[in-house]
Amino acid sequence: MSACVPTRATDSNANVSRTKRVHPPHSPPPPSPRRFRIAGADVSASIAVFLIALPLSLGIALATGAPLQAGLVAAAAGGLVAGLLGGCPLQVSGPAAGLTVVTADLIHRYGWRTTCAVTVLAGLAQLALGCVRVARTALAVSPAIVHGMLAGIGVTIAVAQLHIVLGGTPQSSVLANLRALPAQLADLHPADVAMSVLTLALLLLWPRVPGRLGHLMRKIPAALVAVAGATLTASLAGLSLAKVDLPSWSSHALAGLPEGPVLGIAAAVLTTTLVCSVQSLLGAVAVDKLVAGQPGLSARVGRSDLNRELLGQGAANVVSGVLGGLPVAGVAVRSSANVQAGAVSRNSTMLHGVLVVVAALLMVPVLELIPLASLAALVMAVGIQMVSLHHIRTVTRHREVLVYAVTTLGVVFLGVLEGVLLGVTVAVAVALNRLAHTRITHDEKEGVHHVHVRGQLTFLAVPRLSRTLHLVPQGTHVVVELDGSFMDHAAYESLQDWQNAHTARGGSAELTGRRTGVRVTEPDHTGGEATPAETATGTTSGSTTTEAPARTNAPAHTTANAPTGEPTTSTACRCHPWTPWRNHQCDHPQSAPPSGHPGEPTDRPAPGTTTPGDTDTDTGTDTHPGTRKDTGTGPHPGTGTSPGTGPGGHQLARGISAFQRNTAPLVRGELARLAKEGQRPSQLFLTCADSRLVTSMITSSGPGDLFVVRNVGNLVPPPGEESGDDSVAAAIEYAVDVLRVRSITVCGHSGCGAMQALLNSEPGGAQTPLKRWLRNGLPSLERMADDGRPWARLAARAPADAVEQLCLTNVVQQLEHLRGHESVARALREGALELHGMYFHVGEAQAYLLTEEDGEQLFDGVGVADLSA
Repeated sequence: MSACVPTRATDSNANVSRTKRVHPPHSPPPPSPRRFRIAGADVSASIAVFLIALPLSLGIALATGAPLQAGLVAAAAGGLVAGLLGGCPLQVSGPAAGLTVVTADLIHRYGWRTTCAVTVLAGLAQLALGCVRVARTALAVSPAIVHGMLAGIGVTIAVAQLHIVLGGTPQSSVLANLRALPAQLADLHPADVAMSVLTLALLLLWPRVPGRLGHLMRKIPAALVAVAGATLTASLAGLSLAKVDLPSWSSHALAGLPEGPVLGIAAAVLTTTLVCSVQSLLGAVAVDKLVAGQPGLSARVGRSDLNRELLGQGAANVVSGVLGGLPVAGVAVRSSANVQAGAVSRNSTMLHGVLVVVAALLMVPVLELIPLASLAALVMAVGIQMVSLHHIRTVTRHREVLVYAVTTLGVVFLGVLEGVLLGVTVAVAVALNRLAHTRITHDEKEGVHHVHVRGQLTFLAVPRLSRTLHLVPQGTHVVVELDGSFMDHAAYESLQDWQNAHTARGGSAELTGRRTGVRVTEPDHTGGEATPAETATGTTSGSTTTEAPARTNAPAHTTANAPTGEPTTSTACRCHPWTPWRNHQCDHPQSAPPSGHPGEPTDRPAPGTTTPGDTDTDTGTDTHPGTRKDTGTGPHPGTGTSPGTGPGGHQLARGISAFQRNTAPLVRGELARLAKEGQRPSQLFLTCADSRLVTSMITSSGPGDLFVVRNVGNLVPPPGEESGDDSVAAAIEYAVDVLRVRSITVCGHSGCGAMQALLNSEPGGAQTPLKRWLRNGLPSLERMADDGRPWARLAARAPADAVEQLCLTNVVQQLEHLRGHESVARALREGALELHGMYFHVGEAQAYLLTEEDGEQLFDGVGVADLSA
């Protein structure tokens, strides 16, 4: 990572130049020249966002029943005010589909001027919330409630806009719209339906055009193409249908004093504030995830300041309401487009607001050609997309589908505020039900008593737990399996008291977490008490959770500290949850320095764990990192003496014992299936032997997914070479001809010791095995030195140094070597195989895939999933 950071040389030069700037004493220093610059990436991104925002702003205004200019005012206020003051530089704000139902209901009840006043009051409320810094509190709302609210709003929008698509007028509620739908279907307007169908077809098909032409076409937003296509068709065909009507700005209605019942106005302000704030804050968090997928951009933009974002949204709502605009919130579609279009600062968001102002003043004749049916179809499509199948699968997987469904139905049939309150009530009830319901069972297998506790372990479950534990005979070995994420103090003390009593009578007890493979120390018989930090749930002496439960078991010779009573040992490794991915940060004894990759660090974690510091090499297999491996000290009861006499042998045996105890029960069924059916990997993964690369972690794969070949430098010796390596060639032939893999990936990585050794190699000298092997990398060195070939490069930034450049070039060169193997060439000709290049930056934890643009090899970063509409 240090190579990616500019050196201090520039700073020292700057200091020198500053010392040369002298000015007369007692006079102010000369002002430094400041030039306002807008990056070209921001300009292009602002244009892309503007082309999306323009039709959507008009469509949302149409859906709410507000003056169409109100959508343009809100888009301009969101871009200029929220873009300037907000805490998420790349989030684009404006009229949002999530506010459509709320605004439409306000206009229907109180009229347009009062709705604008409510928007102003909601903005002031957001400013107050931002000043007291409660933005993070809004994120405590269950995602199931948020997704359910958006889904309910999406259903309401889609049903209402369907009437306009069919050429009619929507009613005031979903039920009224559903009741009026049969009559509307009997009275279709062919011109409106035709323009709506054309708009939806272009929206659906435009992003799916294949090939290079499709790649170029997708640079134009589908929403703009759909509306422009329908507008052009309607104009050329001379169709008679309702179109956009933008009256003169001189007659535009501004905010007035709120008129209506106080409680009704207060509820409206609360609802608007809630929806605007939650949607904007969740959007800012989602934008942070998108930015994090682009390392060069994340270093430049930084994380969002949510309290400042709330202040910016509040100011934008005040301005929009005063000027007669719709409520403003962060919009996922536009924010995602802004990031993907390459924006690098808040200038893109603000410039998009300027473009909206220009369009509102100068493009009125063009905008008035747009058919209302086309805008309605566009907004209806947005509403349908708000009912996300991905969200439904997620809440189902987390057993929160009831909360999602109740919130959605509540929003659809009762209203946004009522639906959210109903969803919160159900969410609390579900949480209390889960907390109160705990299943405790007891069985005996081969002389070992197993007590299974499934669910949250609170004081409510202590009586049943005590009854079950006292059914266990004295003097036996007991395994208490805790399958839950919460243990309160009463349950903890009950478990400890029973454990002390059971072991005092000659028995043995082991407390484990079934899902996490964690253990609890046995009670200390020297007077000290095992601390809650040692429990299977990682508890302190109070209400705690098990998000980070992986503590190791204390050895039998544990002693207690006099002041604290905490067990200590000279060899115990009490690693915290993430420390196995940081070489454990424990002082494991080492008999000799390990041999490693050239130029790599020699500190190694304990054997028996597969982490980014310790992987198996050249075995064709990888341990899945999703299963936690205990490196506890002391043998597992009943396992006998660990083989080997040195510390390494004991560590290896402990790792194997931990696998047998914690991981094997979870994967035994899957491995039994693989043993019966045989391996059927989908790809050959050829990567470096570097201990920091865990292929299963990087690719999120498990047993049977990858056929892995690892060697020093991820080299593929060309076929027919005298120095060729039959091992690699045999693995390639076996993978392609026998296993029928569908793809081969060559994966290089940052800080590769083999590439460093290749750069530093000198001709002559003794031909060691390492030097003979690295001769297969000489073509990569020659390729990088060839000025006639363009260098392989990263999309986000320039290579940090010559080593990184050689690592990238080596991936491209080894892919060429792969194509020379007969089995690979034949499969490529038949279209049965794909080749992929990959580069993994260890320090950034960022993967890059090789693409080709205009004949240039480009490694582009793989980011998080796109934002949904």
